[in-house]
Amino acid sequence: MRRVADGAYANLELPKLLREKGVRGRDAGFATELVYGALRLRGRYDPIIERAAQRPVGQIDGAVLDTLRLGAHQLLGMRVPAHAAADETVALARQVNGAGAAGFVNAVMRRISERPLEEWLTEVAPGDGLADLAVRESHPEWVVKAMRQALLGHGAADPATVDRSLADLLAADNAPPRVTLVARPGLATRDELEEASATPGPLAPTAALLEAGDPGAIAAVREGRAAVQDEGSQLIALALASAGIEGDAAERWLDLCAGPGGKAGLLAALAAQQGAHLLANEVSEHRTDLVRQSLRAAIAAAPGRIEVRTGDGRDIGEAEPAAYDRVLVDAPCTGLGALRRRPEARWRRTTADLAELGPLQRALLNSAIEATRPGGLIAYATCSPHLAETSLVVSDVLKRRDDVEQVDARPLFEAASEGRLGDLGPGPAVQLWPHLHGTDGMYCAILRRR
Repeated sequence: MRRVADGAYANLELPKLLREKGVRGRDAGFATELVYGALRLRGRYDPIIERAAQRPVGQIDGAVLDTLRLGAHQLLGMRVPAHAAADETVALARQVNGAGAAGFVNAVMRRISERPLEEWLTEVAPGDGLADLAVRESHPEWVVKAMRQALLGHGAADPATVDRSLADLLAADNAPPRVTLVARPGLATRDELEEASATPGPLAPTAALLEAGDPGAIAAVREGRAAVQDEGSQLIALALASAGIEGDAAERWLDLCAGPGGKAGLLAALAAQQGAHLLANEVSEHRTDLVRQSLRAAIAAAPGRIEVRTGDGRDIGEAEPAAYDRVLVDAPCTGLGALRRRPEARWRRTTADLAELGPLQRALLNSAIEATRPGGLIAYATCSPHLAETSLVVSDVLKRRDDVEQVDARPLFEAASEGRLGDLGPGPAVQLWPHLHGTDGMYCAILRRR
């Protein structure tokens, strides 16, 4: 947690630490829930800690505050007996924060343990407005407002149902997601993953769920023939790859922003199966290395058909006009659709990020259109339902061009999921939701170059 406070990512840092310390099985699961829960729910716990400590959290040393958050999560968010949670948290404080801090932590933990969570929430968030909902469900208030607007704007709720839908969505963000694997076609099968204790995914025919254990222990994952990938992300690649286009069979595909390589890995396998060529482009050299590592099995299986390259996606449309049949723009975004997977992300993003990302998203989409031949398809995708990153980007670009049209993405996703997705809203774009579909909050618009 101290490393996360210094800028690290919990989903990268914690597994590494667990491996280094040899923590496995139930202990690893317990440690993961401790860290992820304390990070994810700090917006709920901090007001409670303030009341119990009788001082603002800004006046509490950062390392001591992290110790208190871990303790609060054990008391209020896990099934740890109160005496054990208090005793272990005080012992931790004595070990890492010092003897003086241990007394303070002991007093705060005792006060927190005097009441159950619901009583605390009644005190710190007694109202029914968005500000109190933000505390109860531990999201920044600006995110809560944006999600409410997104539910309305994407047609997932109406004024009569939006408050219930919003509460369900925020609660889904706080539920630890299951680990989802992808069996990359032609390289691995779902049967192979099921033999390694996975179960079939509910939506994508390529998906399998791993209820417990380390994905890296599965041979197909270690070898790059399978990978960890959300079902919503899989469906975007499947929908783009299967959509009908006019022209030659020897297609050229482009993943404009391929890092770190999840969608590119699935597209590479699908391209190889269809006799197509894929260029996976990424602006960052470090992330290009991650893409190359992710695609290593596909590159080996289809020599000469898969290329990984470092370059600015905004330049490809001008450098290679009308050169590609299918183009994916998995645009950099705030990641508000994947908050359940990245516990610290909600506290790092601000509205300033939207202002910075908006011009980049529009420039990448315009470049993708320029790089697509007439009759070809562009998929614009984000892992965010925020209207400023999704429908507003697409509508702004469409208003300024007369050589592209939006097509209905819903039949493509219905086909990709073999009819298991359910309600996909009013269209023509598809917005997936954690509380409705069990996926990350993925958005996808499909455009056709005229």
